Amino acid sequence: MSARMRTLVLGRLVPLFVPLFVLNALLVFGNAWPTLWPRPALAVSIELAFAVAALVLLAGWRGRIPPGLVRVLAALATLWIVLRYVQVTVPALFGRPLNLYWDLPHLGAVLDMGGDGPGAKILLALALGALVVLALYGVVSACVRALAHGAAEAGARALLGGVAGAAILLWALAPWVGPAPSSVTSSAFARPVAPLALEQIRFLSAALAADAADRLGADPDFRGDLAALRGADVLILFAEAYGAVTFDRPPIAAALTDAREQFATAIATSGRRAVSGRVVSPTFGGASWLAHAAVLAGVDTRDPADYALLLTTDRPTLVRHFAAHGYRTVGWMPGLQRPWPEGRFYGFDRIADADSAGYAGLPFGFWRIPDQASMARIHVDELSGRFGEAGGDFGGAGGGIGGAGEGIGGAGGAPKRGSSPGSSPALADDTGPGAPTYRPGMPAETAAKRRAPRLVVFPTVTTHAPFAAIPPLREDWSRLLRADAFHREEVDAAEGQPVSWTEPLPAYLASMRYQFGWLADYLARHAAQDLVMIVIGDHQPVGTVSGPDQPWDVPVHVIASDPALLARFEAAGFIAGLTPPQQPLGPMHVLTQLLANAFSSPPRDTPRRNAPP
Repeated sequence: MSARMRTLVLGRLVPLFVPLFVLNALLVFGNAWPTLWPRPALAVSIELAFAVAALVLLAGWRGRIPPGLVRVLAALATLWIVLRYVQVTVPALFGRPLNLYWDLPHLGAVLDMGGDGPGAKILLALALGALVVLALYGVVSACVRALAHGAAEAGARALLGGVAGAAILLWALAPWVGPAPSSVTSSAFARPVAPLALEQIRFLSAALAADAADRLGADPDFRGDLAALRGADVLILFAEAYGAVTFDRPPIAAALTDAREQFATAIATSGRRAVSGRVVSPTFGGASWLAHAAVLAGVDTRDPADYALLLTTDRPTLVRHFAAHGYRTVGWMPGLQRPWPEGRFYGFDRIADADSAGYAGLPFGFWRIPDQASMARIHVDELSGRFGEAGGDFGGAGGGIGGAGEGIGGAGGAPKRGSSPGSSPALADDTGPGAPTYRPGMPAETAAKRRAPRLVVFPTVTTHAPFAAIPPLREDWSRLLRADAFHREEVDAAEGQPVSWTEPLPAYLASMRYQFGWLADYLARHAAQDLVMIVIGDHQPVGTVSGPDQPWDVPVHVIASDPALLARFEAAGFIAGLTPPQQPLGPMHVLTQLLANAFSSPPRDTPRRNAPP
């Protein structure tokens, strides 16, 4: 290489193209699924091309780029790189895009999962994040200064303008040329970051604006009664992270075959049947409260701003519908660990949060109260009143447990009517306005309870990501009501298991086996014969379990001993057994009207499939 050529390369091209290459690489990387790390990508940032073109035009007009503007451009470029990381990482890990308005208030809880306390972990994460951003700004600032310096020289300016112009021209022509124009654009050019920023601005403006409540759509039709239930207790169990991948992905389905068969056997041997359907959840991998609200209020909650708006309205809810027909309504929410005044919207007679649910044992993992222990307390406080009544004695003989072993709104709540841990409000609250309403045809078993029938809404927590720590199943359910529910050694062993966000499938499978195990044992040995149990998956598990490009489908099971009631669900599109059909009934909020119609007498018409919102 001649001295002149070497001077040209080292003196002109390297100072221009090295910073250009670095900035482009920082704006086009992808995600190395299933990790948090970025993955280098061979693509062009069209946003960088437009920025360089603007820089060239400004330098040609002004002759130089002011230092203050260089700093502003460096800050904007750093922000764009951070947004690019969010753009490719959040959907890869959680199967849904970021929503700053809704996710930021819960960031601390997410960072603390699996830890001993929020303070140190959050501060460490914030400190490391700040250092990374500062280092990134230093690199970006040096690159922008180099480009600004080059743009001030006529020869370098022409070179930069030519490169930027060629990229913009190719991007503009890509949709019109080639056998597959869209593939040319998607493979040669990285997805722009600007739409993500604009979408976040739209979310924030919509959430903060005084929008009319009619954007939520029509109210559910609750003009029917609940006569088809014949006074039976109803348990709506939102199964955390119970997604359609447990049926649709062969490796996951095969790993859960034995546990699911155990569940099916318990249903059959207890004199019950199950019918199943499939719906499309409004969320994926998290934000369970959106699914809870969709079912309980009959509202499409895919937009978290609509959920926030919903809680400020006086729309009717499924909970209030049950209360209007003589049911005592209970929200059993062990995942609620902070005050949640907005929960009053649903109209529960009692909200049992982590502090008021009466769990006396050692805290077990991040969520403190294992699901089997919650079910034991629900049985005593709300579904039976005392051991041996209506559902069998927890401490009695019987078959053992086989197999291997968030609340609505994600914020917290408080019990009503002065109930306290360890008390039995099931008996104490049946003398006031919510006293039993007995109707002709009510089964003798229900009448024998001598209390109002129950609607219990129970969002589970043990199967929540990161699916740790998994407690042992207890054959003696009465022990779960005591302080010695779990030994310290059991807690330490479970919490000592490593937590993995990048390879969580084994832990997820263990948590699902735990869930099927306690459900099977409860139905086989303890549940009242006329109990109607509705198991609804709230959303698919996180993307590192579900895999890429999964639908947002979740299963729904209705388990009961009344064949006439189950026939109504089959007429609405459910099928017999625990395996749901492939075709969804529609979005999750269609379940509200479907449930109200199925429980009414005579049954009201229910759209079978793909019902409009």
